[in-house]
This record gives sequence, structure tokens and C-alpha cells, in this order.
Amino acid sequence: MAYPSFIARRYLRSRRNAGFFSFIAAIAILGVALGSAALIIALTVLGGFEREITEKVVGFTSHVQVLAFQNQPLHHSDRSMAMMTDSLPVIRSVSPFVFREALIRSREGVDGVLLKGIDPAEDNSTTRRYIVAGLYDLERERGGTPKLVVGRKLAVKLGLGVGDRATIFGIAGFPDDGRARVMQFIVSGIYESGMSEYDDVYAFTDLPDAQSLFQMGDAVSGYDLLLSSVDSAASVADRVQDLLGYPHYGRTVFQTYRNLFSWIELQKKPIPIILGLIIIVATVNIIGTLLMMVLDKTREIGVLRSLGATRWGIMRIFLRQGLTIALVGTFLGNALAFALCYAQMQFRFFALPSDIYFMTSVPILLRPGQFLLVSAVTIALCLLSSLVPARLAARLRPVTAIRFS
Repeated sequence: MAYPSFIARRYLRSRRNAGFFSFIAAIAILGVALGSAALIIALTVLGGFEREITEKVVGFTSHVQVLAFQNQPLHHSDRSMAMMTDSLPVIRSVSPFVFREALIRSREGVDGVLLKGIDPAEDNSTTRRYIVAGLYDLERERGGTPKLVVGRKLAVKLGLGVGDRATIFGIAGFPDDGRARVMQFIVSGIYESGMSEYDDVYAFTDLPDAQSLFQMGDAVSGYDLLLSSVDSAASVADRVQDLLGYPHYGRTVFQTYRNLFSWIELQKKPIPIILGLIIIVATVNIIGTLLMMVLDKTREIGVLRSLGATRWGIMRIFLRQGLTIALVGTFLGNALAFALCYAQMQFRFFALPSDIYFMTSVPILLRPGQFLLVSAVTIALCLLSSLVPARLAARLRPVTAIRFS
């Protein structure tokens, strides 16, 4: 073993003065561990927020929605769907829908609802993943009652359960003549996405039943387009309008929920500043620790220089100390961050109000790249911070160090 590594290890384990400097080394390691853990946890939480919100919003809508100006009904849906899929290979699936406001009444109350009629055979939404009671079953049996899937908050508000009946009042389609159509539905399933905005107002039924309720014939309100890559949403929205013509127009999920995605981007902006301060505190802690060791070991440094140790050799001693602190602290920080994130994923200790954050618990997105990036940055900063005390130690004159220490 080279003497810089041997001496650096002995310095870190020093029991002199009742183990004072080994305690200081432990504090430095703890600072690095907490700083790197905080950085990793913050990145995983931000990634989890972005993923959860994007998945849920896209699941309830789509990457691109094709709608009509002034809510006009869109006819010849089969032809329009064929034109889009044939001309735009990036489109993975097309789902026609009818979407209108309505009133829903149960035995316990009346409330507004956004009723969306979808074709189960072409459905590309993720609502079925959030079913907490009953089944995601929309198809009406021959001669049976139309089926309805509602959000948990709406079901609790109206006292609805699986198998209960609800009456929906729909306003007639375009042109609006003020006529109302009433249909009775049976609740086949209840979903809970954790997003209050949806769970409180969205309800789903079969496409023909929605067309009948709103007296739209075979027309639809629009199409949900699911793409192979969300990055191409803007170009597809522009292309659809040129392809289908008036009154069709395309709208991406980022345009529909611009405020929501702007909020996510806003959350990311202060993170580098906050985390930079955490790292600075950790690196200053290392500088202070190594400087104290240099002051305490001044005589030993002078002896080593008088025995032939080079300046580079003295620098290597303190650089090895800084590297050891960085490696141990980074490893402990990674372990702590992984343990806390994994525990949150499994047990969901930290809950959130869904009406504010669009989810019921703090989301976590573990990515190996985040751990590697944080580890690399932490180790690099710790090594850079070790250069200051290492250079000071190397520049000590042997005679002065021995005489005045």
C-alpha cells in the first residue's frame, strides 16, 4: 500500500484527543450523505410528479384531441379515422367520443357532470386502471339499462354504489333548441385516479348511449389520438387540421392543460439553487474538516517532508482523505435516498390533498441515471474542495512545521 493511502486512513481513524478528529470526519461524511440524499429524493419526487400528472391527464384525454369549432357535431367518423391513420403513421390509435355537460341525479342529490361516451372497442384511455369498485364495463346488454362509470368523489357525493341507478339529463345537440333528454343509467364501476378535477365531474358511458342522450345521431364530438411518441403531438395537431379541414382542429394535451404543465416546470426552476446550496454546505464542511486536520498534523507533515516525502505525496494524503469522505458519504446518501423512496413507493407514508396536487400521495420515480449523476457530481465537488487544504499542507516548509508546531 502506498504511504499516502496508509497515512490518510490513519488520519481519518485517529483516536488522538479522545477521537475528536475521527468525530469531525464522521460529521463531514454525514454532511455529504445528507446532501446527496436530499438531491436524489428531490429529483425522484419531481420526476414522479411529472410522470403521474402526464400519465393521468393523457389517460383521461389523449396526446392529441381532434375537436370541432363551436362544438359542432362531426359526421362520417369512419372516413375521418381512416384518413388520419393512413396519412399519419405516428398515430397508434384513434378513439371517437361524445363529450358534453349534463346533470346527474340520484336519490341523495343532483350535481353537474361531464359525460363522455366512448367506443369500448376503440377506447385508448387508462380509466380502467383506476377502477376501485365494480368493473370498467360500458357495453349495454340487449334490452338492458345503459351503464355508467363514475368517479369515487362524485359517487360519495351522490351516494352511488355499484348497481345503483342514476338519471342523467342531457341537452340536445347542435343546433341547441333547448330540448332535454332524460336517460336512466346503472353504475357498473367506480374509479379513483387521485385527481380531484376528474374524480368529481367525469363520467363515462357507451358511445351509442351518449349519442342517443344528446340526440346526435351517428355524429361524434371529436377523436382521441394516441401517438407512438408524445414529442410529435404538436406536428400531428397541425397536420390533422390540414388533412380533415373545417370544422376540425387539433389540440395537444400540453395546450389543453397548459397551466398544469407550466406549474410542473415552475416547480423545477428553484431546485438547482436549493440543491446547489446543499452541496456547497457539504463541500465547505469537507474543507473545514481537512483544514483542521492540516493544523493538527502540522508537525507530522514536517517530519514526512524531512524524511523525503514530496509535495505531491503530501497533497495525495489529503486528497485521499477527501476522496474517502466523498465515497463513503455518497454511498450512504444513495442508500438512504433509495430506502426512503422505496418505503414511500410501498407504504405511501406521505399523503397529499388530491384537490391541490392531483394525486393522493407523494409520487416517486426511481431512475438509475439520477443516482449516477448525483454521485458523480458529489464526488467531483468533494475532490475539488479537497484541493485547498491539500495545497496548503504541501506548501508547508519542513523546518517551520517542526519548529513551531
